[in-house]
Amino acid sequence: MKILTTQMIGMLQKIAADEELALEDGARLLAQAVMGDGCIWLYGTGELDAVVTAALLGPDPLPKATRLKPGMADDWNERDRALVFTRFSNDEEAVRLVEQLQAHGVDTVAVSTLVKGEPRLADVAAVHIDSKLSRPLVPTEDGRRIAMPTVVAASFIYYGLLVLLDEILEEYR
Repeated sequence: MKILTTQMIGMLQKIAADEELALEDGARLLAQAVMGDGCIWLYGTGELDAVVTAALLGPDPLPKATRLKPGMADDWNERDRALVFTRFSNDEEAVRLVEQLQAHGVDTVAVSTLVKGEPRLADVAAVHIDSKLSRPLVPTEDGRRIAMPTVVAASFIYYGLLVLLDEILEEYR
């Protein structure tokens, strides 16, 4: 447990330090939909749909947020913004989705671990936040690694965006 705790604290501190500007940019982008006539479309691939559920149904919901489902492209417009969570920046499903959103004028904040040589999601999203989790955190006795807390990293980023968004909205109240 001590190794896991140490590694997780280090990962969260690295996200906070290295992604501070991207988090601020992402919060400003999302604020545009909240303060205007838009909504925030939320999407998470695989296990990261848990962060979307927390953002919609948890104790700290994201204002004006709606779960993005396939076939909703007719509902998108340039006043909307999107927040997309995926494990890695080379996730083809997430890249296609962000390209579709951008084609409808929906700027997107994407959260994923940057894959060296394959930052495709970072290239198409208006704002990319690196979740810094390229491999499991804890080495085992037999040389494997376990404990890849993708949901924890993405949740930390979500709550960082939420806190910054709240600060922005307070300035305009």
